[in-house]
Amino acid sequence: MDALRAAAILGVVLGHWLVTALVSEGGALHGASPLTHQPWLAPVSWVFQTLAVFFLVGGYVAARGLGPVSGRRPLGEGLCGPGSGRGSVPSYGPWLRARLVRLFRPVAAVLALWSVATLGLLAGGTDLGTVRTLLKLVLSPLWFLLVFGALTALTPLVARLHPLWPLAVVVHVDLWRFGLDGPEWLGWINLVAGWLVPYCLGAAWARGRLGDPAGVRATGVVLLAGGAVTTAVLVVLGGYPASMVGVPGTAVSNLNPPTLAAVTFGLAQCGLALLLHGPLNRAMRRPLLWTGVTLGNLSALTVFLWHQTALLAVTACGLLADTTLPGLHTVPDGPGWILARLAWLPVFALALAVCWTAFHGIEHGRGSRGTTAVVRVHRPAREGAKRHV
Repeated sequence: MDALRAAAILGVVLGHWLVTALVSEGGALHGASPLTHQPWLAPVSWVFQTLAVFFLVGGYVAARGLGPVSGRRPLGEGLCGPGSGRGSVPSYGPWLRARLVRLFRPVAAVLALWSVATLGLLAGGTDLGTVRTLLKLVLSPLWFLLVFGALTALTPLVARLHPLWPLAVVVHVDLWRFGLDGPEWLGWINLVAGWLVPYCLGAAWARGRLGDPAGVRATGVVLLAGGAVTTAVLVVLGGYPASMVGVPGTAVSNLNPPTLAAVTFGLAQCGLALLLHGPLNRAMRRPLLWTGVTLGNLSALTVFLWHQTALLAVTACGLLADTTLPGLHTVPDGPGWILARLAWLPVFALALAVCWTAFHGIEHGRGSRGTTAVVRVHRPAREGAKRHV
């Protein structure tokens, strides 16, 4: 599960770095996307839009961490935060408080830094449109944490909810919105209902509702095939965008708010995750791979919250040069931009490493003596025995 979560975070980070462009024109910066100028790149979004997997893992982790909902005690849950392990089942209040503090504590550092930065930019005479563009890129990912926090708080209610119920809500919202020319605000109902589908699926998996490993694999095959075919039909015949992320200038976005196509695509991703669970669990028995996944999960929120700041920092430093840098400040309108952007990825990663060094301690809090709080880590179990680190 930790490997799936790490892969989901990596997909989000690389996806943003590849499709986010800041074009310098007339002394100001404005946002652009290669998907606007090169729609044939839409399959890139199929690889890096991995939020459904994160909600799948979140539902699984929350259902096990809160306690038994079907007469069974929770199992060890890796880096699943407070309430994990083999001890007593936590009560709802302390469990929720610990998870929300862990979730939102790092946000305060991002908001504080960008509040100061915004005041500095405005005081220095930076174009208002540029400031708005920067803030949108930094703050827009926070919607994910708000939805995730809300679903976490509702876990006792939604843990028993069949994923077909929120899926039915998404279907009806899209029928009313697109088929009957309903108001656009209806789409925002899907912001909760759409991500509730993989979250409930993860909770059902944790409760054993998907059956034994053979049943999990069978469910994975059905979801992967059914989700992929349904998404293809919706895109080809239903008029949904092929890109699974927002594209500036388009009338409809699959992600903002989520559409039925985004949800069925997410179900296909969840099906693939179910199929990969066994092989990943075996792969995590290798110490080197497990160590990498462990370190990544310990700072997952820090990476998620600061990866856009890293991109913006590199972009701002590039403005100090007397020339427009390809792949950084240029219009993403051709293959040359793609190659240049790929070359910038290691620089973004280096900037993110600097942000991680400065802020990763906030994610877990600091002990009274200034040391990072200890997090118990459970290694994937071998057959017949559990080994813990």
